[in-house]
Amino acid sequence: MQTLYRRLLRLMPRLGVHVTDLGPGDAVVSRRGARTRTALAPGADLLTRGGFAVTGAGKDAWVVTRGKSVGSWRTARLGDSGARLLVDERQGGDERRLQLAAAEYLCAQHVTAMLDLYGVNCVLDVGANAGQYGRRLRRLGYTGRIVSFEPTADAFARLAEAAADDPDWHVHHLGLGREDTVAAIHTGWNTMNSLLPPSDYGRGRYQRFTRTRTEEIRVRRLDAVLDEALDGLDAPRTFLKMDTQGYDLEVFAGAGERVADLVGLQSEVAVLRLYEGSPRMSEAVSVYEDGGFETTGMYPVTREAATGRVVEFDCVMMRAQAAPQPE
Repeated sequence: MQTLYRRLLRLMPRLGVHVTDLGPGDAVVSRRGARTRTALAPGADLLTRGGFAVTGAGKDAWVVTRGKSVGSWRTARLGDSGARLLVDERQGGDERRLQLAAAEYLCAQHVTAMLDLYGVNCVLDVGANAGQYGRRLRRLGYTGRIVSFEPTADAFARLAEAAADDPDWHVHHLGLGREDTVAAIHTGWNTMNSLLPPSDYGRGRYQRFTRTRTEEIRVRRLDAVLDEALDGLDAPRTFLKMDTQGYDLEVFAGAGERVADLVGLQSEVAVLRLYEGSPRMSEAVSVYEDGGFETTGMYPVTREAATGRVVEFDCVMMRAQAAPQPE
């Protein structure tokens, strides 16, 4: 004999209510479309609406995708961190792509952690391009001031648009360097526009360097614009991010004695030089160390596919004396 419970379940669809029967004593009712039940493991069911597919990804892990199930997935434990890496096994052979993507993610996580640890409330984003770095900081939870500098007209227009609705993200249409001047920057190289010409190695690596045009830009010293950048902050805690395609040491030199006001920095340092006259990694790191900074993280940005050699690293450095002291 049907129970009253079962009779009610059968009646509900006539009233415009969808019912997903989960078994004795259990059901899900909804006015928003029928659900599909997928059994994952004993005691675990997944309810979906609108055409989702489920693919196993190892013990106690599943991938849910909209539409047809695609690929073959697996999970890998990241030590004892409690985190797991989800890998599409179809891409498993592309070690370089996986490593660089992981490095980019880990670098962003590390920078965010350092900003929090050192109480940073102002990030100077030098070589901002279209605002990619600032947007990433916001996605990762940084809420302090961002001051971005971008000298080229096209990229600055996109940067200004990215920051338009963010009252604590300030943008400046200029470059930074060792001296206040007007200079010609090589453009048309996407995110790799530089005040320096490409090296022989750079021309051999990137086809884009064979075609170039130049744009006249304003260049200021960092110490000349720092007070304006920090205006309104009672106790500035400043982090300097530089991504100027071989020109980072020139930006750093323009800080002069105001380097002492910085609690940390991030610089793209080169093992294999893409630009003529740019410093090698050892030289750049030595200069930053002389300024009182110590390395907290080093993450590969690009690598040669044929040899595995790292071309550039993102180097994160902090002034250890500026770290908050435990109470």
